[in-house]
Amino acid sequence: MKISIQRANSAVHLIATNEQNISISMDGSPQIGGMDLGMRPMEVLLSSLAGCSSMDVLSILGKMKEDIQDYKVEITGERDTEQVPAIFKTIHVHFILKGNLNTKNVEKAIKLSMDKYCSVSKMLEKSATITHSYEVLNQ
Repeated sequence: MKISIQRANSAVHLIATNEQNISISMDGSPQIGGMDLGMRPMEVLLSSLAGCSSMDVLSILGKMKEDIQDYKVEITGERDTEQVPAIFKTIHVHFILKGNLNTKNVEKAIKLSMDKYCSVSKMLEKSATITHSYEVLNQ
């Protein structure tokens, strides 16, 4: 795995590109010269956790033949601002699924992802308390 970072302006707007030439934009806060042209790196990290666990959950529920009509994740993180670096101390992942779903299967898929399969979750749990919840909205 290889990522290339290219500066996109004269400040801190950065473009990260992978080996398949797919890019994401990152920028810093205005306090450090950023111009809100991309996500902050710590937001990208939270997005990575939500994306990693989502791939697991959707794959597991697909294998369980669950018919997901809609899917969304809301993730929040609280950083320890009294330390440098200000790492996450708590993270909460909230899964929102829509469809006629077996809630026991949803719960099992989320638990398998968060406790066993999601590499990002396993890395972050070494420094942050990660919790999760879910809701199933019927059609």
